[in-house]
Formats: sequence, C-alpha cells, structure tokens
Amino acid sequence: MTINKKIERAEILMEALPYIKEFSGKTVVIKYGGNAMVNDEIKENVIKDIVLMKYIGMNPVIVHGGGPEINRFLNKVGKESKFNMGNRVTDEETMEIVEMVLAGKINKDIVTRINKHGGKAVGLSGTDSNLIIAQKKFLEKEGQQIDIGYVGKVDKVNPEMIEILEKSGFIPVISPVGIDKAGRTYNINADYVAGELAGALNAYKFILMTDVPGILRDFKDKNTLLEKLEIDEVKELIDSGIISGGMLPKVDACLTAIKRGTENVHIIDGKIKHAILLELFTNTGIGTMITKE
Repeated sequence: MTINKKIERAEILMEALPYIKEFSGKTVVIKYGGNAMVNDEIKENVIKDIVLMKYIGMNPVIVHGGGPEINRFLNKVGKESKFNMGNRVTDEETMEIVEMVLAGKINKDIVTRINKHGGKAVGLSGTDSNLIIAQKKFLEKEGQQIDIGYVGKVDKVNPEMIEILEKSGFIPVISPVGIDKAGRTYNINADYVAGELAGALNAYKFILMTDVPGILRDFKDKNTLLEKLEIDEVKELIDSGIISGGMLPKVDACLTAIKRGTENVHIIDGKIKHAILLELFTNTGIGTMITKE
C-alpha cells in the first residue's frame, strides 16, 4: 500500500471523528430486514457495523423482521401464506410458526453472529418482561372490520429491560412479537415495533434498513433520492402520492419515532456494503434523513 493510500484511510477516520464524538453514549435503534437479512455476505457486514458502533461507545438496539423466512417455513409444512391489504393473515398455527421463526431461528442467528464478532448480544421477544404490549389489529374496508387473526399493533412499550442491557454493555436484539394483557401473542409489523421502541427509548437515531436507496421523488429513478427532509415536507410527499405503497408504513414508523422523541431517522439501502457506517459517519451519507425541523 502506498503512503497516499494510507493517508486516504487516515482521512476517512478523521472525517468520522466528529460524528463518533457526537454519538458516543447515544442509543440508536436499527430496523434490520429486507435483503440485508437474506444474503450471507451482507449479513456479516451489517453485524460488523453494529459491533463497531458498540465498541466506539454507541448503544445499538436491533429490531428485526423475517417475512421471507416465515414464508419458507410455512411452505415447508404445506401451509399457504395469505395476505390481506399487505398484512399476513395469522391463524393459531401460523402464529406458532411466526414465533418459532422470529424469536427462535432468526433472532438467535443474529445474536450468534454478533457474539462471534466480539459483541455481547442478548435476544429478546416483545413478550419478554412485557417489552411490547400489543392490541389486536383489525382491518377496515367499506366500513366493515376484517379479522386477520393474531396480528397486533403496539399499545405500549416497556423499555426498562433494554435500558438495563444497554448500561451493562449488551446489544439487545428484538423480535417483533407482542403480548396482550390476557397473555395472547401477536405478530406485529417490525417497522412499527422499531419506531415505537425508538420513541420509548428517546433514541438519538432510528435507522430503517430497506431494499431501496431511501425516499425517491420518482420511485423509478434512483437519482431522485431526497437526502434530507423535515416532517412537514414528508407529509406533503404523502399527500401528493410521491410516498406511497410499501414505503408508507416505513415512513409512518419514522414519523412515530420522531413524534415520540427520537432526534432524527434514516432510511437506507441495507444491500450497500457498510451502509450503516456510511450513513452515520460520512459527511454526505447514503440515504434519506428525516428531522423534526
């Protein structure tokens, strides 16, 4: 390696220095999902980014999804995946599989990978210590309620266990399963769980990993990325239909986090190598940042 290459590497570290100082001791909630969970090489890069965050003094908290893996397990047992208005129809048998895949297989895989790279991770479900209190979710169509089974929405977050783990040097890894006051468990959209948790923790940042670069003015053109937006601008983009479809629940989760007290949120493409580090520790970032004002 030439001396110029070495200097370039040193300059990259110096660019990150003010951000490392600013973020030290701060909580960052990361919604981990999409293709970043499918490709093994990308998985490893994401995990290394998270472990590095902990080593430089940040407090990362992970909320993960797992839709494709749930579909795969349902297919293995000969059960069809059914959806209604984008929500997984979840009967009792499906809920058992959802819990097994999310709280068992996926959660423990993430924990194992973090520990392998020198972190100290603890896997939790939203049912542990009543972390995520859920309410049953109904869909509405033409004035009628539609029952889609054991699908829930977040009623309340009890973040005390997460705060204890953070102070003890652990990285919490949370699967999006909630529990109601009667002890029934529910499958909850991981974006919403992450947004509510970020707000409850007063997280400094909420990072939502997706399969797209961020919010695009034209979803067909990646060059129309909107790098920084305020809440009012986001609402205008929703009203005008620019933010629509699958991006709506993600943006809604981001707005929830900010309304609950999170400083700012980031929507990034999780397929990019070291996407989290590039967004947090470079002057330009790679995705969309949403701020209160």
